[in-house]
Amino acid sequence: MDIRTIELKKTILEDNDKDADLLREQLKETRTFYVNVMSSPGSGKTTTLVSTIKLLMNPTDGKQPLKVGVMEADIDSDVDAHTIANETGAASVQLHTGGMCHLDAEMSRQGLREIGYEDLDLVFLENVGNLVCPAEFDTGAHAKAVILSVPEGDDKPLKYPLMFEEADVVLVTKIDAMEAFDFDPDRFRKNLAGCNPDAPVFFLSGVTGEGVAEWAEWLRDKVENFLDNR
Repeated sequence: MDIRTIELKKTILEDNDKDADLLREQLKETRTFYVNVMSSPGSGKTTTLVSTIKLLMNPTDGKQPLKVGVMEADIDSDVDAHTIANETGAASVQLHTGGMCHLDAEMSRQGLREIGYEDLDLVFLENVGNLVCPAEFDTGAHAKAVILSVPEGDDKPLKYPLMFEEADVVLVTKIDAMEAFDFDPDRFRKNLAGCNPDAPVFFLSGVTGEGVAEWAEWLRDKVENFLDNR
């Protein structure tokens, strides 16, 4: 008797990829640029988003303010959503994953509907904190940003290659603590080049503000190019 074998993970991923492509097309119609931010817990995702959003919503160089929203994904709690809303004034919604370690396209769609994405230029997803599961699931985002903090070490592209392969941009945070940890920027760039030689890298400090303006300008360019060429 022949037994049919179904590769469930492959099927689930393929179905999600199709849904993610559909979501990207829907976001084109509303002129909403969607960014998936991924990292380990404690890397500084929320702190980085706060400083970035302030520059995008309240530019001091005469540029057009962007309308920004943030979806905070966690297994539990709403701490980060309150932080974003209170410190930036950006639209913010908390997504509880019910124990799941990632978001997929349909979860994104639910959160986007709740946040009112039709009226926003840019929506960030602060994904569930880990360097494994979120890399496998397409959320429908137009860009993927991976954050690595200095205390985590410069070898992470070697240990979690898929996450860094998927990155459109890499942010290295907490660089003000560089002297306290054995983190070598050149060694990190070499490790990253082994899996993603084309990803731009920004070195940031939430304490001093170093590098945030450069990263925010890179992101603004991506948003404006999307709005011009949707």
